[in-house]
Amino acid sequence: MVAARVRAAIAARATVGKPRIGITVGDPAGIGPEISVKAAADARVLEACEPVLYGPHTAAYLASFTPGELSAEAGRAASGAIVSAVNDALVGKIQAIATAPINKEALAMAGIPFKGHTDMLAMLTQSGPAVMMFHSPELRVVLATVHVALRHVPGLLTREWMDFIIDLTAAELPRFGYARPRIAIAGLNPHAGEHGVIGDEDEAVLRPAVDAAKQRGIEISGPWPGDTVFARAARGEFDVVIACYHDQGLIPVKLLAFGKAVNVTLGLPIVRTSVDHGTAFDIAGKGMADPSSLVEAVRLAAKLAASHKPSEP
Repeated sequence: MVAARVRAAIAARATVGKPRIGITVGDPAGIGPEISVKAAADARVLEACEPVLYGPHTAAYLASFTPGELSAEAGRAASGAIVSAVNDALVGKIQAIATAPINKEALAMAGIPFKGHTDMLAMLTQSGPAVMMFHSPELRVVLATVHVALRHVPGLLTREWMDFIIDLTAAELPRFGYARPRIAIAGLNPHAGEHGVIGDEDEAVLRPAVDAAKQRGIEISGPWPGDTVFARAARGEFDVVIACYHDQGLIPVKLLAFGKAVNVTLGLPIVRTSVDHGTAFDIAGKGMADPSSLVEAVRLAAKLAASHKPSEP
């Protein structure tokens, strides 16, 4: 199994030195190469780990790409860097991966059948479903659905899937310092459905999932109205919120912690973190990109790698 390979590799390479953290540069036509080079040279990163860059990041290699321009070549380069980094992580050459942003259109142009890092990483590591979480000092959010049209969200929030998301969140949060995490679920509908008056998904799916999780010993509550639950979490009432869809969870994260939040993939046999922003084609090649989010992603990856124990996928 993949996890057994990872455990053996980590044990074989166990040293008192700093972890080696792979940084994939993302789409070479975006700001990824710039922020990757800046992050790799940052004193806070060098204190925490030994950074290893994957993908086009030197002037000679980047000359093949036009800043801010979509291309199949850029999509292939971004994908190739991810594949190389994952392969190295699986055999212990690096202890974690931090990824700069990729462009989904460029991936599609290259014929790569993934909508982002998360599903690509799940396939490359032969793991089960992978889940996206955003971590910041102010707020932590797990996304129950990610890159899907809003009209498809209700149908994806099945009882089986919500049970999985809740159990995975409860199992993973101790890695971040929450031994018994207080989990809240944001309602899908306005006012969490008003007991079925405004849609029935909250009462038919989310509330039974919460009740069942309590029976399994998980500290969880909800569904709570989405317009207040994130404020309550930011004030310290909850350790993490499970959001029903992408923008429901990311709007509060980016309002409170843009540039400081880190995207963490849960459910993988390797550690992977990422930035909280996109390729920023509008400023690509101008030397003005802020590496703060990638710096935080690398530092968190180094911290998580120190205590990572792969589970069987």
